[in-house]
Amino acid sequence: MTIRRRPANPRRRARRTRVTGIGGVFLRSRDPVRLAKWYRRHLGLDVRSQVVTFEWLSPSKGHPVGATLWAALSESDRPWGWGKPSAMVNYRVANLDRLLADLTREGCDVEVTRDESSYGRFGFVTDPEGNRIELWEPPRTRYRSPDRHVPMR
Repeated sequence: MTIRRRPANPRRRARRTRVTGIGGVFLRSRDPVRLAKWYRRHLGLDVRSQVVTFEWLSPSKGHPVGATLWAALSESDRPWGWGKPSAMVNYRVANLDRLLADLTREGCDVEVTRDESSYGRFGFVTDPEGNRIELWEPPRTRYRSPDRHVPMR
């Protein structure tokens, strides 16, 4: 007797692995230098030039497997979307093009603009409240453990 296994539903799998973690938290501020000093003094963040990078290390090998960025930014440092948000979350994604195509098909407010740099590829979507969300696909060579092997459940 042969038992045939049904193939996995690719739509279900794509939903489960859309976001793999938080790539960064960006705080909008009228005085980002003062705000960064407050976070350094009161919360102990090692803020340098209004930015902190939290590296994730592999427990078994001790090498970097990812990072989360924290930054205090002025209102003119980056486009914040059409609303008046005070923060923007950057979500790590495994496949930026596929996710943006899915979000467009689902009727979400996806921006046409895409950014690419040595830090990876970026796309943007705005939530129903007007908050701009940055979607980040890290470069494959930056960290030894690619995102696609660490799905969020």
